[in-house]
Amino acid sequence: MTFFKSLPDNAGPPNVFTKYPEVYGPWSTMSQAMMNGPSPLSQGERELILAYAAGLGGCTFVHVAHSEVAYAWGIQQGSVERLLEDPNTAPVKARLKPLLAFVQKLMVTPSEMTQADADAVFEAGWDEQALHDAIAVTARAAFMQRLVEGYGFTPLTREAAAKHAKRRVERGYVNLYPAFRENK
Repeated sequence: MTFFKSLPDNAGPPNVFTKYPEVYGPWSTMSQAMMNGPSPLSQGERELILAYAAGLGGCTFVHVAHSEVAYAWGIQQGSVERLLEDPNTAPVKARLKPLLAFVQKLMVTPSEMTQADADAVFEAGWDEQALHDAIAVTARAAFMQRLVEGYGFTPLTREAAAKHAKRRVERGYVNLYPAFRENK
């Protein structure tokens, strides 16, 4: 169900993106670069960060959708859920944990970020590009949370999200929406 009577009951972000291509065409291009472009973080790790940040923010829609994309990129099934339960015992690389701690603090208590938070990431061997990418992905999660919650979109089932995830891995972020391809 959505708050907008002009949208179908099963509406989601694609409905908004194709309705407003002048706004969301550039957003999708930016998302493509952010999530699939060059980065010290793999595509799966970036999707893991996005899903984790969304879960921390309480956004089931984005959390479920992007957990399935992370799994489609090869992240161990259930990792995002385990991170939300206990980040210390979650099945992720030890090197990722300081970066994920940074993401957690940025998503939950952003005004409390300190140099020590960044330093922990750098001490784990990540460079400034990796930290930038994690910050950008976390910001994307916050944006998408506001979009889907503002429209009142109903989260996908895990099964439907897994099907959508496969398409996202195959097509990326821009090529999912025919209106964007037609306007190029």
